[in-house]
Amino acid sequence: MQKIKSFKVFFLAALFVMAFASVAFAGPQDFTLVNNTGYTIFKVNVSAASTNSWEEDILGSTVLMNGESMNVTFNVGNQQYWDIQAIFEDGSGIAWYNIDLLSVARVTLNNDGTATLQ
Repeated sequence: MQKIKSFKVFFLAALFVMAFASVAFAGPQDFTLVNNTGYTIFKVNVSAASTNSWEEDILGSTVLMNGESMNVTFNVGNQQYWDIQAIFEDGSGIAWYNIDLLSVARVTLNNDGTATLQ
């Protein structure tokens, strides 16, 4: 019985340490991306606004269905302004420019082509 209790305490402590570590290493630009476009998004590119090209697709082999959200994390300095591009199944896309990710925690891509920043 004592072994089970010790294991539970160890397990809870390990979970706490992992949760704390993920918060400690979060970048200041990390945000939640919400798809409210009415369509499935097949590619998402997030690039510093100061660049003239798009970074690699952050979705990889997954898609972001309408109504779903995903956490976007960074391992870069304190770049403030970012561009986001969403590509749909038919190859069409839409982009949102100069989003201040240092002051935004949630970006909702809307079906009217706007983005709601919270």
